[in-house]
Amino acid sequence: MFGAHYSSRLGVIISLSSYTGDEDLYLQQAVVFIEDAIQYRSINHRVDANSLRLYRWYYSRIWQLGLGLTIAVVLMLAFIERPSSFSYTSDPRFRPPPWEPPCGLTEGIEIVCLVIFAIDFATKSYLIGWEEFRKCKWLIVYILAVSASVIDWALTLSMYCDQNLRVRRLIRPFFLLQNSSLMKKTLKCIKRTLPEIASVILLLALHLCLFTMIGMLLFAKGENPKQNGEWEAYFRDLPTSFSSLLVLLTTANNPDVMIPAYSLNRGYSIFFILFSGFGTYFLMNLLTAIVYNQFRGYLLMSVQASILRRRLGVRAAFEVMSCQGWGQDATHSEENVERVRVDASLQVMARVQMKSYYRQAIIKRVQQLSDGFIQWEAFRRLFDELDKDRIKEHPPKPEYNSSLLQGLQLLFCHYYVTVVGNAVALANVMCICTILVLDSEKSIAERDDYYMEVINCFFILYYLMEMSLKILAFGWRGYLSYRNNIFDGLLTVCLLVLQITIFATYRLPFPKWNPASRGLMSLWEMVRLVNMLIVVRFLRIIPDIKLMALIASTLVDLVKNLRAFAGILVVVFYVFAVLGIWLFQGAITAPGQMSVMSNSSMKNITVECGSYEQLGYWPNNFDDFASSLVLLYNVMVVNNWQVFMDAYTRYTTQWSKVYFVSWWLTSSVMWVNLFVALILENFIYKWDRSVMCSVADVERTGYETTVQLMFREQIQEPTEEELVTQLHQHPHLHLS
Repeated sequence: MFGAHYSSRLGVIISLSSYTGDEDLYLQQAVVFIEDAIQYRSINHRVDANSLRLYRWYYSRIWQLGLGLTIAVVLMLAFIERPSSFSYTSDPRFRPPPWEPPCGLTEGIEIVCLVIFAIDFATKSYLIGWEEFRKCKWLIVYILAVSASVIDWALTLSMYCDQNLRVRRLIRPFFLLQNSSLMKKTLKCIKRTLPEIASVILLLALHLCLFTMIGMLLFAKGENPKQNGEWEAYFRDLPTSFSSLLVLLTTANNPDVMIPAYSLNRGYSIFFILFSGFGTYFLMNLLTAIVYNQFRGYLLMSVQASILRRRLGVRAAFEVMSCQGWGQDATHSEENVERVRVDASLQVMARVQMKSYYRQAIIKRVQQLSDGFIQWEAFRRLFDELDKDRIKEHPPKPEYNSSLLQGLQLLFCHYYVTVVGNAVALANVMCICTILVLDSEKSIAERDDYYMEVINCFFILYYLMEMSLKILAFGWRGYLSYRNNIFDGLLTVCLLVLQITIFATYRLPFPKWNPASRGLMSLWEMVRLVNMLIVVRFLRIIPDIKLMALIASTLVDLVKNLRAFAGILVVVFYVFAVLGIWLFQGAITAPGQMSVMSNSSMKNITVECGSYEQLGYWPNNFDDFASSLVLLYNVMVVNNWQVFMDAYTRYTTQWSKVYFVSWWLTSSVMWVNLFVALILENFIYKWDRSVMCSVADVERTGYETTVQLMFREQIQEPTEEELVTQLHQHPHLHLS
């Protein structure tokens, strides 16, 4: 093989220092390269001793956690800065003047964050070197973002914090983007997917334009005012017609938009059915399919690049470790170059920062080698452990001498005990539901909590007994090794504590028991809290139903491993919220002194049915950052989003529609379709794996479904020639 033949002639020359035979330096380099491989990082960084120590400090948990906290702080400043979100309501009719921070408070916090970002940039730039820095567009934009933020910060202080347009607010989300390599890859995938998405959006626009013109021709203004309802409400002019059909594409105004015409002639319904049928059910679903197909392909390319980084890091570690073996036996120097010592591998693995179960698995495989040396192929296969799922092994059950305890252990280890427990939990929920239905018309003062309290006492005692006997059967460690037991036991303890508190405060229940309120919480509030915990505890049935367990694990994996999409959504929300404040802050003003007007006076106010004012949407506005986020979320859901667009069109200009349509395209069309595509990919992957699994296997296996694992079967392994070529291109590690 070319790689094996080539590696027999490899020697390592450190670009910043001459070769000294320092074995500790080689070990340190190997440790860092393997850590790069584990985290899918690039190995193109400085490799001298001081730089490696700085590199490991930079990627340590302390610095990365501090950097993440700094990013969170600088993003959260938008809630405190003017306009402040510190008021109990966003409704302008009842909102008191919000708390405004004194000049210099948020600015002081922000300059500290910017200094940390500057240190982060300087460290990262030094570690990769000037040649790599010139190639990295993200770092170039990073320094420009920090510089622009500092300039805008200085302008704010020079104006005594009276600057309304703070450009650095739009820059802040960039700090979140550049700190996540997965978010960068996701953004790159989205960028590459845009041309295909744009083609479908262009087809949608053509569809909208054609039906808009046909609609204006169909519903032109006639001589009879009574038959002009459709024209007056939805097809008065081109912008109104276009926006009416755009909203119909999202079904938010269906069937309202066709009612005036449909009431005159049922034939008009054909126009609206054809429009929504072709646009909503064909083009929009076609868009989802295209996003899924194209984005999946580009994500696979990104994962392929990550795998190349992992293999390259392992190969680089092997090369520098082989130098350590070089010269150990002069008579076999040519032979020793292409393999590494077992003891050196064990030293490296002991110093690498990685999850303990991966370390143990790799060390175990190394210790099984008997000849004292590891060749390249065997060394590469060691790190296949990183691509394997972690199989969760439960601790052995305790051994009892007593026949009674052995019988109880055998009984409560059986699966049917869990089935009985689920049936009891269902009965408890049904009892609560029955009492709630019977007491639904009663006020809190009229309710008799005796029966509900007695029922709760009975079931809580059963839950306590079930938990205790399971602990007896499995032991403490065995009981806690099951995630559903942890969930079940924690809620049982909370229920027991609440029940003891009720007894201590209100004594034991008896017929006609209705004690007066004592302490911080009334009896009804405490019973209500107990009932809510009991209802939540019923979720324990999820791991025992295969399909539900599969869906729940898919959701957990989405939360754990698809955080990049959530991060990009945060960035998009942040940017549009800031733009919304700039464009529409204070645009909608509530009627004067609405909060103090009498009911009779309020009834005299005439508003259009279904309008922003009639629906009472006053809290949805762009007057501060928090309310802007809520309004954007409501538009993303698309239900009644035309109400917000119509209101801001009336209070500002027709151009405000551009903002709302842009947000709808970005959030509801782009991001939601991407999220659906990833949910499909994740679920299909887990479904294919679980076809032959039982419920017990799903519980036993702690799936760690990373994005790399999802595409593992479709990834092509890099060749030896590719790895050697990449190593020769390393700017600081020269191979000859």
